Amino acid sequence: MTSDQLPMTHVLLGKTLTELQDIALSVGLPKFAGKQLAQWLYVQRVTSFDAMTNISLKGRQALQANYVIGRHAPVREAVSADGTRKYLFEVQSDKVQGTKETTQFIESVYIPEEDRATLCVSSQAGCKMGCRFCMTGTLGFHGHLSPADILNQIFETDQLALARQQAPLSNLVLMGEGEPMDNIDSVLRALDIMTADYGCAWSPKRITVSTVGIPAMKRFIEESECHLAVSMHNPFAVERSEIMPTEKMYSITKVVELLKQYDWSHQRRVSFEYICWHGVNDSIRHAKELIRLLKGLDCRINLIRFHEGVGCKFPASDEKKMECFRDYLTDNGITTTIRRSRGEDILAACGMLVNALNN
Repeated sequence: MTSDQLPMTHVLLGKTLTELQDIALSVGLPKFAGKQLAQWLYVQRVTSFDAMTNISLKGRQALQANYVIGRHAPVREAVSADGTRKYLFEVQSDKVQGTKETTQFIESVYIPEEDRATLCVSSQAGCKMGCRFCMTGTLGFHGHLSPADILNQIFETDQLALARQQAPLSNLVLMGEGEPMDNIDSVLRALDIMTADYGCAWSPKRITVSTVGIPAMKRFIEESECHLAVSMHNPFAVERSEIMPTEKMYSITKVVELLKQYDWSHQRRVSFEYICWHGVNDSIRHAKELIRLLKGLDCRINLIRFHEGVGCKFPASDEKKMECFRDYLTDNGITTTIRRSRGEDILAACGMLVNALNN
């Protein structure tokens, strides 16, 4: 077995400081070399052991014989007319990676703006939630991403942006392929490394994690300080269950009840994602139910334009109707915005990640 074929347990990317200290000791290095490894991996973001110049040559050779760094450049990319870039990454996780015939891929999306750049990050290969309006759900579920696979999307995209003199990443949204709370261990590990002093030292307020609302959300709220975005799309249980199967297992009412147990009045934010369909969920009746359901919860609502996908025949709301819906909610105490759509021409907009770059 070559170093490139070492199992994920031998990948350094995604390891915590404690784990890196143990690894240093295991190859004959002093414990403090673990902190040096963390600096090289997460601050300097090197891609080879040769670059770790403050670690002895013997130590670097021992590391290279037993470990790989875990960085992999995207295999393809597409560029939108609006400057959005979509990247296709090959998955390295043991639970997903198999023979060449079963190799899985995921996509992530770089969204540049005037003074910032956001990366939409995937947490799973495909998705098992089965939301009728989401093209990603048509892929089915192919496995969880490791912390290394999650971090690799971030580091490689940032490196490409800097090389091209584009804006470096300023924000992350875990809204790509998959349900982040269904891969909670890997997601929390990646978030810890992104925000820890020994890691990337990002403020957790630069990161938003999305969910359809499943029980693991409670663990995320209590173990992370990152923002939370809940995919709602309809406040009525019966109507929501017709487009989101998870409603039958964990209702939006339970989700909101849980959220009301926590304080969102300071810097940490909870928001609700709401795709608007004409005559389906954009009526005053729906707005009034949203106001009733969310009463007492410090939150905001992001209205999203619908991008036509596989299996959902609902017509999109027009701009005027969305503005009226927004204004009604805002006038009744819920801060509501309309999210600007990006990258639709390369299937990079909300709910459109289907690994098309692999075809």
